[in-house]
Amino acid sequence: MPWEPPPRNPWGQRRPPTPQEVAQQVEETFKRFRSNLPGLGMVLVAALVLWAASGVYIISPDEEGVVRRFGKVVAMLPSGFHLQFPRGIDRVDKVKVTQVKRLEIGFRTITAGPPARYQPFPKESLMLTGDENIVDCQVIVQYRVKDPKEYLFNVARPDLTLHNAAEVAIRQVMGESTIDDALTTGKLVIQDSTRELLQKIVDLYHVGILVTAVKLQTVNAPKQVEDAFKDVVRAKEDRSRLVNEADGYKEDILPKARGKAEQIRQAAEAYRQERVARAKGDAARFTAVLTEYRKAKEVTRRRLYLEAMEEILPRVNKVVVDPKAGGNILQTLPLSVAGGALSNRDMAPGGKR
Repeated sequence: MPWEPPPRNPWGQRRPPTPQEVAQQVEETFKRFRSNLPGLGMVLVAALVLWAASGVYIISPDEEGVVRRFGKVVAMLPSGFHLQFPRGIDRVDKVKVTQVKRLEIGFRTITAGPPARYQPFPKESLMLTGDENIVDCQVIVQYRVKDPKEYLFNVARPDLTLHNAAEVAIRQVMGESTIDDALTTGKLVIQDSTRELLQKIVDLYHVGILVTAVKLQTVNAPKQVEDAFKDVVRAKEDRSRLVNEADGYKEDILPKARGKAEQIRQAAEAYRQERVARAKGDAARFTAVLTEYRKAKEVTRRRLYLEAMEEILPRVNKVVVDPKAGGNILQTLPLSVAGGALSNRDMAPGGKR
């Protein structure tokens, strides 16, 4: 019998139930509970089984699990199958520790593409160099979680903390560099210095993050003076090219010059030794001749004369004219010479025609 509200009095107000009505209502409630008790027990058993099954955890190979028991960290779980206390007692937070994440400073990726689209953030990218020049610098920071416990509980928003720390680090390193280093040859040094400084900052705050790389995506001058800076960069590149070409020419010509100088020096040394040896030989020959001359002056003088004639006469054209021919000079003209002209050899002094 369903429960009915107590009747109203003549003024429309409900009157309080009598003790008999209360007792009757309680008795009917207990009867309904006893009739539904078997189905309720099955529901409770199923709920208990599901609650116990909530203590089964599977940690992927790229993850680590952090076990909290009533809110306190009690264990770290490696990859694999694990049994813990059910939910309400234990809670396991899974953190990907091998995934390399990406942080963008100075721009945001709108679509990965292709083609990729980016949105610049000048508030983050514009910074001052050490020589008081403004550059527009966009940076990519790559990182991963190295300590899941610190990553989850030491800092409320670790990614935002890393973003702010990265912005501080790049501004500090850029403030210690010149505009030439930032635009040309010093990018690698700036990247390495920024990564080291950023890692020191996150370690100081115990964020539990390992910075794997810092890459300068673009480093340009502000748009207002971009063309002038590009001209400067091109001029410096031309200067470097010309210097390299000059160094190459130097490396090519200097060894040749050194080799030629050494060749000339060796030739001069050989000529010196030859002249000295010849002079010594001439002196020795003259001394020997002098010794023989002192022994037999006439014989030595005649021998020297004959030797001189043996050296001279082979180079002289000799013409023998018979006196009986009448001594006409036409008989001795070298008519075989083209044009009838006498050669220098035919007109050599001392020659008789």
